[in-house]
Amino acid sequence: MNYLEFRKSMLPFRVFSTKDIVKRFPDFDSRRLAEWQDKGYVLKLINKWYLLTETERSESLYFRISNCLVRPSYVSMETALSCYNLIPESVFTVQAVTTMKSQQYDTEAGSYNCRSLKPSGFFGYKVIREGDIPILFAEKEKAILDYLYLTPGISDKEDLAALRLNIAATKDIDWEKFDHYAKVLNSKALNRRIKIFKSFLADDVIE
Repeated sequence: MNYLEFRKSMLPFRVFSTKDIVKRFPDFDSRRLAEWQDKGYVLKLINKWYLLTETERSESLYFRISNCLVRPSYVSMETALSCYNLIPESVFTVQAVTTMKSQQYDTEAGSYNCRSLKPSGFFGYKVIREGDIPILFAEKEKAILDYLYLTPGISDKEDLAALRLNIAATKDIDWEKFDHYAKVLNSKALNRRIKIFKSFLADDVIE
């Protein structure tokens, strides 16, 4: 099998694993991957995960990589907050949550940080599709809750002020969904941070 045949099959995946390769090429010789890496055709992300070097870099590609490196996981926390225009800064490390242990990966195609949630907290995400490629991404309400839940340093309104929250972007929060999700998470520490968050928003409305 030559590289052009391999490229045609794997390029639509954007990100692919050795299992994906074997499904399409059962007799695949893994030495080809090392050869194509040396030639600059293929980029290794972590063990068993790859992409073609020519794959166009985009925000959605980085989100897809995050989904693949740790399974199950979905993009959340500061990355999602930035995408929802809740915080102004671009987030250079893709943040995600998982039911597995927390993991950090620094690859030649970006940095990825995946924080651990208990299995009962793994919900509140949607599937965004680009063609046949799915990307798991937090709903706005769950992105906020994941951030509050996994950021123990939030103890007062000043900690939230440091985020430079875009209050206008909070206007369409579904509070019924938000409160329901919070109840499911069932955390006293989270509930304290939610009170701080809601009080912070209320102060801004009054001002």
